[in-house]
Amino acid sequence: MSRYRPPRPRSSAYITAEGEKTLREELRQLWKVERPQVTAVVHEAAKNGDRSENGDYIYGKRRLREIDSRVRFLTKRLDDLTVVDRPPADRSKVFFGAWVTLEDEAGETMEYRIVGPDEFDLKARKLSM
Repeated sequence: MSRYRPPRPRSSAYITAEGEKTLREELRQLWKVERPQVTAVVHEAAKNGDRSENGDYIYGKRRLREIDSRVRFLTKRLDDLTVVDRPPADRSKVFFGAWVTLEDEAGETMEYRIVGPDEFDLKARKLSM
């Protein structure tokens, strides 16, 4: 059994300025705050000797791998993204970053924002294009 994973399908390379700011803040939080804390815990746990039964060491190392994986992903993804920060000249059509109001048969309205796949969140009323 190999460790090969087929490449992910390429998703849209567009993001709003707010979405980019959120991803950059997550990257900063992981790299500058969370990773040093977990590294310190792993360092202290490694001093205790037998690492095979040391929960802090085992889970700390696992968390470090998760953090490093996410940092690599965010770094590559932020390099590939194109920030869309201004609306097009023709605002009569639905465009990326626009707030769109939908109305159902009962007359109830819902408002959604058209965003890229990195920002998709239905609870925040953000739909991926």
